[in-house]
Amino acid sequence: MLRVAALFVAAVVLLSSGPLAAQRGGLQLIRDAEIENTIRIYATPLFQAAGLSPSAIDVYLIADDSLNAFVTQGARMFLHTGFLMASETPLQTLGVIAHETGHLAAGHYIGRRDEIETAGMTAAASSLLAILAGIATGDGRVAAAVNRGGQDIALRSLLAFTRGQEQAADQAAVSYLRATSVSPEGLLEFFRILEDQEVLLSAQQDPYLRTHPLTADRISFLEGAVSESPYTGQPIPADLQERHQRMRAKLAGFLRTPQQVYQLFPQDDDSLPARYAHAISAFKQGFLEQALELLDGLIAERPNDPYFHELRGQMLLENQLVAEALPEYEKAVALLPRDPQLRLRLAQVQVELATEETFRAALENLTTVVAHEPNNASAWRLSAIAHGRLGNQGMTALSLAEYNYARRNWRDATGQAERAKTLLEEGTSGWLRASDLAEVAGREAERERDRE
Repeated sequence: MLRVAALFVAAVVLLSSGPLAAQRGGLQLIRDAEIENTIRIYATPLFQAAGLSPSAIDVYLIADDSLNAFVTQGARMFLHTGFLMASETPLQTLGVIAHETGHLAAGHYIGRRDEIETAGMTAAASSLLAILAGIATGDGRVAAAVNRGGQDIALRSLLAFTRGQEQAADQAAVSYLRATSVSPEGLLEFFRILEDQEVLLSAQQDPYLRTHPLTADRISFLEGAVSESPYTGQPIPADLQERHQRMRAKLAGFLRTPQQVYQLFPQDDDSLPARYAHAISAFKQGFLEQALELLDGLIAERPNDPYFHELRGQMLLENQLVAEALPEYEKAVALLPRDPQLRLRLAQVQVELATEETFRAALENLTTVVAHEPNNASAWRLSAIAHGRLGNQGMTALSLAEYNYARRNWRDATGQAERAKTLLEEGTSGWLRASDLAEVAGREAERERDRE
């Protein structure tokens, strides 16, 4: 599901779900269960080859048409949707992820906090810090505006790697790819794309080229690595290629105009990814009947595909057909029970149905969500609603404390935690959690007051 509800797109202050809204001049983080799972399938073997724990690395998607990918402190990797859509094969995506993994493993982080602070906290530096701070909310719907133009120019010195770091990351990428039986030809193909941009003025180049300096030595090294790799020229597994094309189709359907969708996936293309893109594009244009017809054809072919059922649920939910959406989300969760995003969407529908039974069912799903993502602000907000409607004021206050804590709203988190302590039985797990939140959020609130 690709929107504010499952491809989450929102500013830091956006709380409620709604249609995907493009914020001009800024960067947006998005969430989507299918795309994130695809990226994890790509990245996990590479992380392991690098000696990194896959669970310790957070991967974020930025809704931006430029070709870019980068890593920051805190083991965070960012991939632009423009890069993912421009990658025609899984090998290109794998190559870039391997390169960025090389930076992670070597500690080549862009925008180090000490470098940003040394830069004098310019508007550009402040924007980058805001992105990194916003990530701490943990629900994936956070973003911070990073203006183009002057701020973009100011960021270059903060984000650019040295040539030596780039060469080291290339060498590491080739090593990781070899360890996972993948040719580095995809990374070379991506560099060939960037080579065509070198003649452009700096402001017109994609950010990846500006922050990852490309040299003849790097190209030469990769050409040699490709020629030496025993995996070069091997066919891409059909299931991996389809997964990749589905990712591109979903991103295009939600983020591109109908004309752009048909350029990538022509109208007479009857492949599964093309029909996927066409269905999403029709839905985004408001043609529900056409969208459902296309999607139902896909479900008939793949009745046990959780993402098709999730998308059908979204189509119905966003057209106020909440009761009809419920079984679609239930089917998606039954097919992929460990995915927290699917459970979160099911819980949202259950809360909107607003019966005692659905409120209790929602709380069960939300408990699973926060077990996987403890700082998921959306889950805590829905928990507060469900507890409130069921009359449990103590757990409502605790959920609101968790919600505000996830959003780094320390003062409200402290107030709600203190309120929860007065409403919950002393010594219970809820009361103990409220006590911890009150203490930690209270300290952060004091620091915030001191900074003011």
